[in-house]
Amino acid sequence: MLKTSKEYLAYLEQIRWGGIPQCPYCESIKASLLKKEQRYHCNECFTSYSVTVGTLFHQTHVDLKKWFLAIALVVGRPEGISVRKLAKAIEVNKNTAALMIKRIHQAAIDEPELLEKILGAEIDESSRT
Repeated sequence: MLKTSKEYLAYLEQIRWGGIPQCPYCESIKASLLKKEQRYHCNECFTSYSVTVGTLFHQTHVDLKKWFLAIALVVGRPEGISVRKLAKAIEVNKNTAALMIKRIHQAAIDEPELLEKILGAEIDESSRT
C-alpha cells in the first residue's frame, strides 16, 4: 500500500509515463532528475517539470494521497459527495475540497484514462487490506 508522498509521486510517474519521464513542453525523454525538488530538468528545452504538469494535480499544494482518496470518493460513488463531506474525509478546508471536486469533474472529461488508472490502483489497494 502506498504510504508516503514520494511513493504516490513515483506511482503517478509509473501510470502516466511508464517510468520514463517525458517533458510536457517538448515531449523529449532526455531529462535529468532534480532529487531535492522531485522534478526533472529537460535537456532539450531546458525547462523543469514534474509529473503533475498538465494534470488535475498541477499547481496545487494538496498531497497526492489526499488527491487519490478524493478521486475515489468523487468518481467512485454514483451519488457523489458533498463539498463538506469531502473536506472532512480528506482533512482540507471546504474551499480546497470544492476546487478538487471541480478539477476531478473536469479531469473526467479531459483525462479519463488517468482517472481510471488511479481508481484501479485505489481499488487494488483496498482489496489487499
